[in-house]
Amino acid sequence: MIILAATPIGNLGDASVRLRDALEHADVVASEDTRVTQRLLAGLGIRNRPRLIALHEHNERQKADELVELARDRDLLVLSDAGMPTVSDPGFPLVQAAVAAGVDVTAIPGPSAVITALAVSGLPTDRFAFEGFLPRKAGDRARRVAELAMDRRTLVFFEAPSRLAASLDALADAFGPDRPAAVCRELTKLHEEVRRGGLGELAAWASGGVRGEICIVVGGAAAERADAAGALERVLELAASGTRLKDAATLVAAESGLGRRDLYEAALAARRSPRADADRRLNPPVVPRNGG
Repeated sequence: MIILAATPIGNLGDASVRLRDALEHADVVASEDTRVTQRLLAGLGIRNRPRLIALHEHNERQKADELVELARDRDLLVLSDAGMPTVSDPGFPLVQAAVAAGVDVTAIPGPSAVITALAVSGLPTDRFAFEGFLPRKAGDRARRVAELAMDRRTLVFFEAPSRLAASLDALADAFGPDRPAAVCRELTKLHEEVRRGGLGELAAWASGGVRGEICIVVGGAAAERADAAGALERVLELAASGTRLKDAATLVAAESGLGRRDLYEAALAARRSPRADADRRLNPPVVPRNGG
């Protein structure tokens, strides 16, 4: 079978008993960086010296079928440099190929930067989404965060220290500078740091340069803003289908409890120019409810 094994994200003391046992008895290990795996073996005092096969983002699709066939006859232990394989790390194409070929896949659970960052962020944990790394290019990054601006779940991102300030700026532009967030740096390591505050405040802090492994955790959109954005989209959809704009605003106001006049004026503003429409999507107005 294929065994996906979580490795420590910083502190070697977090290596589980099952991970140590698997490393001690493994014949073949596919790992993101074989040099990191060698250091892990040495750091944990593992005497076993398994065959190491590199499995990284540049070769994993080419290697998948070969490794699946190898796993038909023996256990294949799969490691990323830190945390669980397949979670923004190599391994997913291998698992896909194994499932398609009928080869068993199991996991040795353990440390996760996503869950650790979420737990210490101080932000809601009941509903969350992991978004991996934001796009490198500014335009692609802006489009991605615009799509997420009204998501009411807590969002978790990975980010490289060199792009942290730019990503926080993009998030602040799309979500608003006061949206609560946390930057979690060097989790479980000696210099662990969790910096909490509004996105604008965190972007200003990060502009001075930050080092280490980074997770960003961002609070979800407030329910009222998300409801207003959805209602405004509904007005525009009805108008596009032929309903008079005033009638569309009246209908949606009755459905949502939001103010008819405010919905109508927001829809007019969205119609005036592409720029206004873009601003609406990135930072929609809070439409008062009827009677308030």
